[in-house]
Amino acid sequence: MTTLFKAGEEKIQPTEMLEMMTRYQLMPQFLRGLIIDRAIADIPYTEEEMLSAVSQIEAQYQLNTPEAKAAWLQNQGITDEQLKELSVRPLRVEKFKQANWGNKVENYFLTRKPYLDQVVYSLIRTKDLGLANEIYFRIQEGEQSFAELAEKYSQGPEAKTGGLLGPVPIKQPHPLIGQLLAVSQPGQLWPPRALAEWFVIIRLEKNMPAQLDDAMRRRLVDEMFENWLGEQIQEMGGLQVVDNHKETGETEENQEISDDPNPSSPN
Repeated sequence: MTTLFKAGEEKIQPTEMLEMMTRYQLMPQFLRGLIIDRAIADIPYTEEEMLSAVSQIEAQYQLNTPEAKAAWLQNQGITDEQLKELSVRPLRVEKFKQANWGNKVENYFLTRKPYLDQVVYSLIRTKDLGLANEIYFRIQEGEQSFAELAEKYSQGPEAKTGGLLGPVPIKQPHPLIGQLLAVSQPGQLWPPRALAEWFVIIRLEKNMPAQLDDAMRRRLVDEMFENWLGEQIQEMGGLQVVDNHKETGETEENQEISDDPNPSSPN
C-alpha cells in the first residue's frame, strides 16, 4: 500500500514531502525536534508544572474563555492533550539541559572565558603614518581629546562614535588589536601600529571580565546543549524514504504469510 500525504486536495508523495521540507528549510528544525523529543522522553514533570505551563500559554494567547481556547486549538490543528504536552515541553528540555550540563558549567566557563571577556576601546585609523603620529602625540600631550580627533580624522565607521567601540568580546577585533587590548591597562594609549593598509591608534577604555552569574550559567548551559544537538543532527544525517520490508529483512511473500490470521499447519 502506497502512503501519501494530503494537504487540502493536493496529494503529496513521501519523496516530494522530503524535497519540500528541504526547499522550505524545515529539515533542520524537524531533525532538531525529533532528537529533542527522544532526549526528553523520560524527563518527568508534575501535574502542577503542567497546569502552570498551560496557564502561561493561555495568558500569552489570551485564551480567556472555552470558546476562545477551542477556536485557537482548531486554528493550530492540535487537541487539548497536545496543548498540555507542548506547554510542558520547554520545562522538560530545561530539566534535560540541567541534568546533563548543569554540573559542567564551571569547567566550561574557564575554557570559554577568553572569548567571553569584553572590552570597551577607542580606535583611530588612517593610511597616513605622519598624520597617525601627529594624532598620537596630540592625544598623549592632552592637546585634543581622542573623541575629537577620531571624529575629524579616523577613516572608519568608528569616526561616528568618537572612536569608541564596544563592549565587544576581546577576541572579536583583529588579532593584533586583541593582543594589545589583552595586555593593556584602562587608559593605556598605544602608538600607531601598522594593520594591513592602515595605521591604527588604540586606547583601552574599560575591561569587562566575564562573571559566572546566573545569566552566564544559563547561557553556557544553552551553548553546551546546542553543541550537543548540532553533533546529534550531524550524526543522524538527512531524512530518507526507505522500504520498510527491506529494512526489516522481510520479503513481500513473508509479509503476506505473517499477516495471515489462520496460517495452515505444515505437513
